[in-house]
Amino acid sequence: MRPLSILILSDGRPGHYHLSDGIAAAIGRRVPVTIARLDVTRRSAVPGRVLAMGLRAGLSPGWLLGFGYRATASDLPRSDVVISAGGDTLAANVAAARSLGAANIFCGTLRHMPPQAFSLIVSSYARHARLPRHLVALKPNGLDPDTLLLHARRSVQAPGHPPGIAGLLVGGPSGLFDWQDQDWRRLADFLGASHREHGTRWVVSTSRRTPHAAADLLQSLAKDASGPILEMIDFRTAGPGTLPRLFARVEAALVTEDSSTMLSEAVCARLPVVGVSPARHDFKDEEREYRAFLTAEGWCRSVPLASLAPETFLAALAEVTPLAVNHLDRLADALASHLPELFRQNA
Repeated sequence: MRPLSILILSDGRPGHYHLSDGIAAAIGRRVPVTIARLDVTRRSAVPGRVLAMGLRAGLSPGWLLGFGYRATASDLPRSDVVISAGGDTLAANVAAARSLGAANIFCGTLRHMPPQAFSLIVSSYARHARLPRHLVALKPNGLDPDTLLLHARRSVQAPGHPPGIAGLLVGGPSGLFDWQDQDWRRLADFLGASHREHGTRWVVSTSRRTPHAAADLLQSLAKDASGPILEMIDFRTAGPGTLPRLFARVEAALVTEDSSTMLSEAVCARLPVVGVSPARHDFKDEEREYRAFLTAEGWCRSVPLASLAPETFLAALAEVTPLAVNHLDRLADALASHLPELFRQNA
């Protein structure tokens, strides 16, 4: 079988290209694949709606790549399928696929593009389930939970039993989420309380959106070798791609709810997950639907930061039933049902 050649177009944002990585990894669960990557940057002077109009008007893919992205068709490696995520990659995805004669998959919301421009659109929002060429699924990521050297997790399967090691995934101000300095102090105080009362130690990971003051606060807490933080993974020095290191060590996860991607990755690691939000926050309608989906499946529970305490954290954990299957296999089955030709064309 000739490997299926995949081209991932990236806008350089981890929250986007990790979605593409997840789709590629799921395909790779069923057929051999090779993966090439190409960074694309939309010209700031060329709005996405203008590029969408150009595609609808029948302008050549090569011209659109050059006009919108300073790229050429010769930059594109031979590929059977093009995958991307993030609104700035939409037009590049369509133009590249047309130039290569390839299938194309986009992860996200189409904005100005028609669904007919894509072979498949992977969305995480239930409202898109009936739209043409759409597949609704957990937010994809490339983590294979079967490869993690997981600690024994029997301790958190018993309701009310505190985890020995838990993970904290820290986001930051985003959209309708307004984290204040006192919120970060309250979160740090919770880590200390859970350690004093239940002996739980924490592996903490920050993100590119975590304010410096919040990261500094957690770093200072981590300096106490006998304190609540067992390991501090600071994005400012560690960079992206470190969450598997956290997932491999912990028995449960507490995640700031400003990031549905972090919530999804913790769920996909087959951990019991609790989300936490500050008082000043809200969700867009589709994000509220996504949180409701995670909750309805039993994979996640939510606790307001004002109510977060060792007891409420354990009570929320006791209500969670972690995802039992490998999320990549789950997505691979769904992709194969929507694009069977992609999985048999190289047989």
